[in-house]
Amino acid sequence: MIAALGVVFGDIGTSPLYAFKETLNPDHGIPFTPEAVLGLLSLVFWGLIVVVTLKYVVFVLRADHDGEGGILALQALARKAATETKAAPWVLQLIAGLGLVGSAMFYGDSLITPAISVLSAVEGLEVEAPGLQPFVVPIAIAILIGLFAVQRRGTGVVGRIFGPVMLLWFLVIAVGGLQQVMREPQVLAALDPRHAVDFLFTHRAQSLAVLGAVFLAFTGGEALYADMGHFGARPIRLAWLFIALPSLVLNYFGQGALVLGNPAAIDNPFFRLFPPWAVLAMVVLAAMATVIASQAVISGAFSITGQAMRMGYLPRMRIVQTSGEAIGQIYVPGVNWLLMVGVVLLVLGFRSSSALSAAYGIAVSITMVTTTLLAGLIAYKLWRWNRVAVVIGTLVFALVDMTFVIANSLKIADGGWLTLAVAVMVMAVFTTWATGRRLGLQAAEAERLPLAPFVESLAADMPHRIKGTAVFLNPDAETVPHALLLNLKHNQVLHSQVIVLRVQSCDTPRVDARLRIEAEQLGHGIWVVTARHGFMERPNVPEFIRILAYQKALACDSMTTSYFVSRASVGDDRLPQMNPLRRALFSWLQRNAGRASDYFQLPDNRLVEMGQRT
Repeated sequence: MIAALGVVFGDIGTSPLYAFKETLNPDHGIPFTPEAVLGLLSLVFWGLIVVVTLKYVVFVLRADHDGEGGILALQALARKAATETKAAPWVLQLIAGLGLVGSAMFYGDSLITPAISVLSAVEGLEVEAPGLQPFVVPIAIAILIGLFAVQRRGTGVVGRIFGPVMLLWFLVIAVGGLQQVMREPQVLAALDPRHAVDFLFTHRAQSLAVLGAVFLAFTGGEALYADMGHFGARPIRLAWLFIALPSLVLNYFGQGALVLGNPAAIDNPFFRLFPPWAVLAMVVLAAMATVIASQAVISGAFSITGQAMRMGYLPRMRIVQTSGEAIGQIYVPGVNWLLMVGVVLLVLGFRSSSALSAAYGIAVSITMVTTTLLAGLIAYKLWRWNRVAVVIGTLVFALVDMTFVIANSLKIADGGWLTLAVAVMVMAVFTTWATGRRLGLQAAEAERLPLAPFVESLAADMPHRIKGTAVFLNPDAETVPHALLLNLKHNQVLHSQVIVLRVQSCDTPRVDARLRIEAEQLGHGIWVVTARHGFMERPNVPEFIRILAYQKALACDSMTTSYFVSRASVGDDRLPQMNPLRRALFSWLQRNAGRASDYFQLPDNRLVEMGQRT
């Protein structure tokens, strides 16, 4: 539970810094009255119950894919359910589309969460000393740059203090809120949902704009499911129900009680909960908590990038494994520095958490809709729950989610366009790479030779055999690798032991060791091997070869084993179905793709790389 607090609840746990303040924003046109404050608090409370507790904690957390969570794991599980029930092709396409949309939206969230979280924490300095206002942006940028600079060391280095810090954070904000609730106990009337309903009916014209601000209290709820693989569902449920939820409710109600008794505190009700002597300490604690919240989405962006690469939606990038024990702890330098530049530009452009709140929420709300639809499909097709109950429940959750999507869409002109633009660009990369890769493989398929007849033909004209093992990586286990043909053509030799290796990514997070390697001997010392890995695992070809050697009693000395790969590139003439803009994007992605040797963890001193143009 303590560990889950430090990773899972950082984002939603720091929402009180800006969420309630934004619901009281005069720009919404809501008169400041006790009834309005109670209505807003009731909306926040019942939103936490319905959206986070009922939907995620009770329902979505059941959808674990071999213990893993997240939008791509949910997509894989839904695809499995649709395949097993022989669903129509359009259903599979819809599932793939929903998973990609949710993933693309997450990148927008990864940009804006660090910016708004750290800015809102540093803005507490203005409460202590208004003269420090010009230094808020520079301090926030310095903290953010420092955060991205230490990513290469891995989350494990600072992860040990995440849990205790967030536990302290939740306890402090709970105590701060409780003190004000005890002074103004009438605020507890907001627990009655009728206050929420009355508010929406009384302020029909402004209700959508206010709901967009209320939604800020739920951002980070998606992390409860996304990070399930690290801790399991039970610790996350317990941490939410007994620590995070009570602390958040007490703090929000405390802020409401404060502004009821002192309307002047509306400028920053969170930091004004605490006595003046404690504000500076709270700024420091808030900064630590927001760094933790930012770390969660940054690590999530790394994880989604790795999963997307293994599923064929992104070209290979350099990945650094930062932990020898936790396979999920990775660092992607390219993504890290792109995020850093984007976050710094956001802070410089918007300059305050209130301005950034206009851009926040739309991406998260769309991700929540995709989660609801995919989880509903799984409950209907895979779990075979009561069909009527599943349909009604999914429609109710989807209606709530769509209401928040519409509410957040009002922010598009004020900055919400930014996260949508990021998501559109990511979707363009996803679909362009997947389409170009598929067309390239189809073009290469027409030029390949079948492997079995080729092996039989060697008996008639056997080339010179040399000692050692040659491993040829090939996407197809039934055709001759291009690198093998080039080696025969130019060097006119064949190793005494040849392994044609296909590395296959599966729809499961991890592959059982007994199912990882499948091998068949074709004769003349030639083996065709399929090595499988899950979408949460990094493919390690030398390790695959060690497993093969152990299982089949092969002599595969690492010092006499060479690895042959083809660096394939697809010409524009092979992509007639793509428009010129997408062809140009695909060509750029090809040129900047990482090396196969890095992706498959091949040793450079045993590597032979050959070019291939299709």
